[in-house]
Amino acid sequence: EVQLVESGGGLVQPGGSLRLSCVGSGFTFEGVAMSWIRQAPGKGLEWVSTISWDGGVTYDRASMEGRFTISRDNAKNTLYLQMNSLKSDDTAVYYCVRGLPGSTWYWDYWGQGTQVTVSS
Repeated sequence: EVQLVESGGGLVQPGGSLRLSCVGSGFTFEGVAMSWIRQAPGKGLEWVSTISWDGGVTYDRASMEGRFTISRDNAKNTLYLQMNSLKSDDTAVYYCVRGLPGSTWYWDYWGQGTQVTVSS
């Protein structure tokens, strides 16, 4: 059974940092691209970042202005999202999602999400 379990969310002040983690199990983690997608309160889903199966290529939402960095450790079956200079607009539930085998932009499994709240 494919499982994706996120952690690392919480309450942080504007300008602060958080690192989200996502541990994958039940599949060959190093064989697929992985992504982060978020949903702010009352809004739709928003793609944040994607990383290739080997970590060699990353794609980031331009509006993040380089504040977020996606990475992965295939030896630990873990995906990360380092978030710096957080703003109130970054408040959202962050989901770890698995790319379909052989695809970067189609996703099939989602984690349960981790809440990030940016507030003073």
